[in-house]
Amino acid sequence: MKIILFGATGMVGQGVMRECLLDPEVTQLLTVGRHATNQQHPKLRELVVPDLFDLSSTEQQLAGFDACFFTLGTSAVGLTEAQYARVTCDLTLAVARTLVRLNPGMTFIYVSGMGTDSSERGRVMWARVKGRTENALLALGFRRAFMFRPGVIVPLHGIRSRTLAYRVGYMLMAPVLPLLRRLFPKAVTTTEIVGRAMIAVAERGNKQAVLESADINRVAFAAGAATAR
Repeated sequence: MKIILFGATGMVGQGVMRECLLDPEVTQLLTVGRHATNQQHPKLRELVVPDLFDLSSTEQQLAGFDACFFTLGTSAVGLTEAQYARVTCDLTLAVARTLVRLNPGMTFIYVSGMGTDSSERGRVMWARVKGRTENALLALGFRRAFMFRPGVIVPLHGIRSRTLAYRVGYMLMAPVLPLLRRLFPKAVTTTEIVGRAMIAVAERGNKQAVLESADINRVAFAAGAATAR
């Protein structure tokens, strides 16, 4: 399976990249982003693109892939709805439209978030925008498209968020995270589990197109990710 990964330098993307490089079923991984990951691996290729809204000069390198894992995202804090929609919805759809044209048989997996508003009419701005993004992706024409809605994601294997506020939050929560995972298994997952679940869904599909945290955990554990690697 040949996979394109967007957002490989983010916390979730780092975890997904690790699992892809470990998985023998993944034969090639192409990371696409504004910054290099500075990782080296025989099946890893990197494509640094300053403007992800314009992939026209790189289209030949984006063809022939089986799946795309889109983990690119940003916080809505301090942004207007228009600003947040541009970097969340507009950018995602610009990339997706290019990929579905080049790879009509592709599986597209988008990392959204718990609480996303599929009605697009709720009071929470980020949830509306995420809902609009999900709905557009599901209607775009990919062979298969799946929306991942994780809740709390625990970073494993030395992975750290690039966002200072998130790093501080995880540091403060670190002593109680194992307890939270036991008390709220349906709302808490890990970077490893998200990566394993994405690979499993890309390989075998899933009955529902929208996967909440409990679904992500179930799929990953069914695929053999019950323990950290």
